[in-house]
Amino acid sequence: MMLVIQNITYLLPNKDILFENLSLTVSSHEKTALIGNNGAGKSTLLKLIAGELKPAFGQVVLDEKAYYVPQIFGQYNHLTVAEALGIDQKLSAFYEILAGNVTDETLSMLNDDWLIEDRVSDALDQWGLSEFGFETRLENLSGGQKTKVFLAGISIHQPKLVLLDEPSNHLDSDGRALLYRLIEKADCSMIVVSHDRTLLQKIDSVQELSRKGITAYGGNYDFYLTQKQIEKEALAQDIQSKEKALRKAREKERESAERQQKLDARGKGKQEKAGVSRIMMNTLRNQAEKSTSKLKNIHSEKIGGISSELQELRSVVPDRDKMKFGLRDSTLHQGKIIFEAVNLNFGYNHEKLWEKPLNIQIRSGERVAIYGTNGSGKSTLIRLLLGEITPASGTLFRADTKVVVIDQDYSLIDPSLKVIEQAQRFNTDSLPEHEVNIRLNRFLFPKESWDKPCAALSGGERMRLLLCCLTLGQTAPDVIILDEPTNNLDIQNVEILTAAANEYKGTLLVVSHDAYFLNQIGIEKSINL
Repeated sequence: MMLVIQNITYLLPNKDILFENLSLTVSSHEKTALIGNNGAGKSTLLKLIAGELKPAFGQVVLDEKAYYVPQIFGQYNHLTVAEALGIDQKLSAFYEILAGNVTDETLSMLNDDWLIEDRVSDALDQWGLSEFGFETRLENLSGGQKTKVFLAGISIHQPKLVLLDEPSNHLDSDGRALLYRLIEKADCSMIVVSHDRTLLQKIDSVQELSRKGITAYGGNYDFYLTQKQIEKEALAQDIQSKEKALRKAREKERESAERQQKLDARGKGKQEKAGVSRIMMNTLRNQAEKSTSKLKNIHSEKIGGISSELQELRSVVPDRDKMKFGLRDSTLHQGKIIFEAVNLNFGYNHEKLWEKPLNIQIRSGERVAIYGTNGSGKSTLIRLLLGEITPASGTLFRADTKVVVIDQDYSLIDPSLKVIEQAQRFNTDSLPEHEVNIRLNRFLFPKESWDKPCAALSGGERMRLLLCCLTLGQTAPDVIILDEPTNNLDIQNVEILTAAANEYKGTLLVVSHDAYFLNQIGIEKSINL
């Protein structure tokens, strides 16, 4: 075995249990995906395996130290490329020796790795980073370039176990293609945390982390989806069966109560006709009441048990299946020209952004993807279409339409507001308070979350709140622009966004490197920059 995790428990700083008694084994050369909802503890588990965190209980047994590619949030900005790769001391020793400073210390540090400089240069060149020196600080690199630095370390160190935490998040299409090729060809064990479904198709097995622990699925993501569908159908049948049992139990309780009432009334009538004494009548009545009470308790206990089992079953229904979207449709007629660009270009410092000027036409009802590598001008094109900046040349027609932009940070959500205040801000229809509350519940915001500050919401919660807000407006947006909307979402919330996009009947303009997502939302036209 390459890795064995035995009954580990991890406590958060406030002493709450994040997960407990988790066990997992990964064999040599096995590539497995670790998936689960945001907050389940996937990144924490990778850090425990990498040795960056310690479990409260249990142990992690490794054949050798894992190579860890972290999520990039700017936390490594102070490091140089060499420091991030963990080869700064070895390179320093190499240059000292070349300069004639040959000591036991420098020789020991180099450890006969005389090709270290060439190997690092080749690895950086493979990931398109040859323009950066070893002493370049990561603060001068984009998010995608930082990720590529850490990915380059895999070929430099040749580890037996690689841990990848959302590796494709900041990569453009070319970078993702390199990553997919690496995963397919790598001769090592891998644990990958990712919501990139294209990447997940290239993995041998899936491990799902949830409140129940880790559940193993012995196949790629498609196999996992098939198994989850079977589980979902079985769960739906169980719920249906319990609902039926609950109806029968309540019906039986009602019939028994009615039967007992009739028996009691008939018995009382007979006793009165027979001239039974008052004391005896009271005794018989008390016995009847006790009998009725006992019968009622038996039924109540049975109904309570079934209700409890039903509630437990419903609690494991995925959030996606509990939601009702209710997004309004655009009132624009199909085929109306919304944007039309003729020989469009934009310039920075008198240099044209695009080698060939753009000629674009976008009509109402179309679903259009904007493709291009990082720096190709995707965000610039969106700003031009929105009228935020002026073209350097060419013409651009914009119809009078209502456009909503949903970016990866869900910037339309005001962090200074509470959830309920944010919803009311979009309530331009002056819907009654109870209707707004119903909409919030539909989007999985129960009453106890209404006073939660928007600044404390996760990426998935911000996305769901924004979708909820779009159902409260006076008119539906004619155009929704999705700008890298899946970057900060877990798989469950990507599925929620996918379902909402598929329900929306209007114009969709999408910037995304997530090919699986684009396919799922029915993109029919593309603009390649």
